[in-house]
Amino acid sequence: MTATILVADDDAAIRTVLNQALSRAGYDVRITSNAATLWRWISAGEGDLVVTDVIMPDENAFDLLPRIKKARPDLPVLVMSAQNTFMTAIKASEKGAYDYLPKPFDLTELIAIIGRALSEPKKRPARLDDDMQDGMPLVGRSAAMQEIYRVLARLMQTDLTLMITGESGTGKELVAKALHDYGKRRNGPFVAINMAAIPRDLIESELFGHEKGAFTGAQNRSTGRFEQAEGGTLFLDEIGDMPMDAQTRLLRVLQQGEYTTVGGRTPIRTDVRIVAATNKDLKQSINQGLFREDLYYRLNVVPLRLPPLRDRAEDIPDLVRHFIQQGEKEGLDSKRFDHEALEVMKAYPWPGNVRELENVVRRLMALYPQDVIAREIVEQELRADVADSPIAKVGMPSGTMTISQAVEENMRTYFASFGDALPPSGLYDRVLTEMEYPLILAALTATRGNQIKAADLLGLNRNTLRKKIRELGVSVYRSSRSA
Repeated sequence: MTATILVADDDAAIRTVLNQALSRAGYDVRITSNAATLWRWISAGEGDLVVTDVIMPDENAFDLLPRIKKARPDLPVLVMSAQNTFMTAIKASEKGAYDYLPKPFDLTELIAIIGRALSEPKKRPARLDDDMQDGMPLVGRSAAMQEIYRVLARLMQTDLTLMITGESGTGKELVAKALHDYGKRRNGPFVAINMAAIPRDLIESELFGHEKGAFTGAQNRSTGRFEQAEGGTLFLDEIGDMPMDAQTRLLRVLQQGEYTTVGGRTPIRTDVRIVAATNKDLKQSINQGLFREDLYYRLNVVPLRLPPLRDRAEDIPDLVRHFIQQGEKEGLDSKRFDHEALEVMKAYPWPGNVRELENVVRRLMALYPQDVIAREIVEQELRADVADSPIAKVGMPSGTMTISQAVEENMRTYFASFGDALPPSGLYDRVLTEMEYPLILAALTATRGNQIKAADLLGLNRNTLRKKIRELGVSVYRSSRSA
C-alpha cells in the first residue's frame, strides 16, 4: 500500500514543493497550513508519517509532539525549522521527533529519511527537563554546525564511544560537555583529562588511581579519573599524546569494562561513557608506531570532526553576540560590533579558531571605551594577533638561506620564548594555516590578481586556489593595468 505523508507548514511555497516532490516519489500527500488540521488527521488515525514545521500560526510543533507520541507512539514525525540552533535539534529529538531538518533542506535527503523512517520506525526517549532547555551550549547556524547538531541529537540517549577531531580551539570539550549535559548520563559526573598536560609517567595513575606504596611518593591511596567519572562521562582530550602503556590499559577497559589501579590486583568494574578528542592525525600516528590501531577502532565508534572557524565564517556574528553576552554577565561593558567590523572578522582566517575569536571579543570589550566597535579597531587588534603569531617575523630567505631554514630559525626562537614550558597545542595546523595565507597573497600580488597565473605559480589547480582564497579570506590584489 502507498504510504500517506501528512505535511504541515505555514509557508505556501514549501507546501507546494513538498507536495510535488513527495508525490513524484510515490507517496500520497495531504498538506495543511496549521497544527489544528494536522492534529485532527492524526487523531483520526490518518497518515503514516508526519513532516511538520516547528513554528505554525496556531501552535508550536514542540507542544504538539508529546500529544502525537502519546496518541500514536509509532508515528514517525520529521521536524523542519528555520531556527537552526543546537537546542532546536535537541528539543526535536527529546520531544519524540524521528529526525530534524534545518531549513533550507535538501529534498533528496528528506525523501531518503522518509524511506528509512517508514521501514524502521524509531521511538525517541522522553523530553528534556524544562530547566535544561534555556541554555545554548553550542552556537552557529551554518550547514557544518547543523550536521553536528543532528549527530549529537542522535547520540544523546546512547553510550556509544565518540571520537571528536578538529583543530585546536574548535570546541571539542564543549561538544563533549554538551553531549553529557543533555544525554542520559547528565545526572552523573563529567570528568575531563588532557593527556598533553600530564607528565607521561603519571598518566596511568591519573586515569586509574593508585594504591598506597605503589611507587615512590604514593603515601596514600588515590582515586583516578575513571572512579571519579563513575556513572557519567570521561572526556579524554588529546588522546594522541597518551603513552603506549596507558593505551594498553585503556584498551582493556574498553574491551572488558574493568581496570586495576596502579599497584592494585583486584579488577574494578566501571560504568563510564568515553568521549575522546584529538587534533592529531591518529592514522599517521598508527603508521609511526605511536598509537595502537586496535585502540583507535575501539575509540572511533562514532567519528565527529569539528570544522575550523574559517569553514563556518557565517557563524561569526552569532558567536560574537554570544561572547558579548557572556562578557556582560561577567561585568564587562556592553558592546556592539558594526557591520564592517564583523565583515573583517569573517574574512580573517582565525588560526586559533573559536578560542581565538572569544579572546579577541573579550579583549575588545575590556580595553576599548566605545559602545560600537568599528572596523578600524578590529583590524588593529587582528594585526596585533598576527604580529604575535609563531611565523609572523619569517621573511623571504636572504643570501643563501632557504625558506625552510628561515622557518626553522624562527621556530627555534619561538620555542625559546617559552623557556622550559611548551607553546599552546595545535602548533602544526596553526603554522600551516599562517604560512598558506601570505604565500597565496604574495602569489596573487606578484601576478596582479591573475588567478590562472597565480595557480600556475603555486602549482595548484585553479579551483583549488579559488577555494583557498575563499576559505582563508585572501583579498585578491588587482592593479589598474590588470583590471
